[in-house]
Amino acid sequence: MSKKSRLVIILAVLAVCFAFLWPSICWYYRTPKEDKALALSSLEKIKEYSSSKANARYADIVALYKADRNAAVPADMDWLKDAAKKNYKEMNKKMPKKLSIGEAVESFGSKYELIECIEGVYRNKILADKKNYQNSVKLGLDLSGGMNVIVKADLDAVEKNLKGSSYDAVAVRKDAMAQAIETLTSRIDRFGLSSPTIRQQGEDRIYIELPGSAEADQINSIIQGRGILNFRLQDSDAQAKFDEYFSKNPENTFDVKGNLIDSTVIPEDCEVLGFYQADNYGLDQRRGYIVVKKEIILDGKHITSADVTSEELTGRPQVSFNLDPDGAVVFGTFTKDNVGKNLCIISDGKVKSCASINSAIPNGRVAITGFGLQEAENLKKVLQTAWLDVPLSVESQQIIGASLGELAIKQGLLAIAVGLVAIMIFMLIWYKGAGINACVAQVLNLYIMFSILSAFNLTITLPTIAGMILTIGMAVDANVIIFERIKEERRLGKDRAASIYAGFASAFWAIMDSNITTFIAAIFMSQLGTGSIQGFAVSLAIGVVSTVFTALVVSRLMFDFGTQVMNKKNISIGWGIK
Repeated sequence: MSKKSRLVIILAVLAVCFAFLWPSICWYYRTPKEDKALALSSLEKIKEYSSSKANARYADIVALYKADRNAAVPADMDWLKDAAKKNYKEMNKKMPKKLSIGEAVESFGSKYELIECIEGVYRNKILADKKNYQNSVKLGLDLSGGMNVIVKADLDAVEKNLKGSSYDAVAVRKDAMAQAIETLTSRIDRFGLSSPTIRQQGEDRIYIELPGSAEADQINSIIQGRGILNFRLQDSDAQAKFDEYFSKNPENTFDVKGNLIDSTVIPEDCEVLGFYQADNYGLDQRRGYIVVKKEIILDGKHITSADVTSEELTGRPQVSFNLDPDGAVVFGTFTKDNVGKNLCIISDGKVKSCASINSAIPNGRVAITGFGLQEAENLKKVLQTAWLDVPLSVESQQIIGASLGELAIKQGLLAIAVGLVAIMIFMLIWYKGAGINACVAQVLNLYIMFSILSAFNLTITLPTIAGMILTIGMAVDANVIIFERIKEERRLGKDRAASIYAGFASAFWAIMDSNITTFIAAIFMSQLGTGSIQGFAVSLAIGVVSTVFTALVVSRLMFDFGTQVMNKKNISIGWGIK
């Protein structure tokens, strides 16, 4: 490999590693402390904060507008200029060269559009910070403190519930685990527990890390809670009366708990439920109210599968689900008797879909249309909560104090720093000029390791730090082998270029053999081990790859640079060697 090729490869690797590491840099060094607190809060709190700030900012803009509508848009409101430019383009109008605050405000169709635009500015900033956190190197509970929980999913119970229907056991178990993780993530965020780490462990276990403090009883209730899904009929006549009443009494229709103040507005056999759709935060947002019958037509337990498909004629997305034989009979009879009426899908007391019954559905295969792809995916998840009702139980939980984590961080960083500095000093003293190559390799090793940890959203724990320290020792060992081989060639009377070539050639397989066997052991440990063993194995495997790269590519380039660019004849590689 030529010197130019090595340089291109090294620059490409460093650039890719920087891209991997950029979210961590943004999170730990470019995000203010108060913004971190917001990003780590639940989506509910982020939404509440963004809405509050948007209303306050809207009041400021209105005050500027009333004071002087011809005033220029303030410098800290460039986002308003961008939004106005988009509005003018949609209206097929030319935007003024010097946009005034009045022209910017009047480009919006209503005050609600302006408030939504302002809220979007705050929302996107916080969600971008949250994304940086999710893509950054994180500290494990042994360093940051908090609680870890291992949850067991009863997949056998899921299969048992599907008896009597044909299904792919492997696919069902996989979908059940995915649904369980999705449900847990939603529940934990809904209860305001910040930035959880939730991942599958083995075939039927879910590992959860909750940074900070959390009450064990609260966690248990969140994990073991179950949603309820059913189908009910919308009462069109009652809906019309309620809509008329609500339009005249919007402030006095419901009490603080969301109950109807005047229960005579609707018949006794009906109730009013909110109609919810996912908003820009991924949270359920009430879009209105629907009056439904209290009678449950069909329980969600009769659903056997759910998926997003496409309509045959239009290609538009639709949600298809299948019912078991009992459910198919009930649903067929009901749809036959209620053609033209609206059927609502209700989950946890919220209406998630309300579709018209166009014809009788006797075969238990149901298709719901009339929405976009994202809405279809959301409805599919709702239906799967009934189909893949996975019983969850807490298998173990451990609480770790933050003070212990702070001490572990200091000790871990101190161990890395002392080990790195001690090795660098030794290499510089023993190998003189060539020791600089080893020092550069050590720094790049840590740089590459951190970037890969960030790229794969891995977590730094005490065992991970132990793997890093071991990598430092392994990396210097590779350099020692190369340097000693070069010294041997030099003693035989070869010139600088020949000694370097022969030294790397002789050391190549010695380095590869030792690192390949270590890498194989690390891979087996990462696959078969759990917890701390897995963390150590992953960091060790990453360290092996970076060690080989820095020792055989980076160090070789530095030697060749001295030979071919700086035209050096001698080698500073040890005492008595030139």
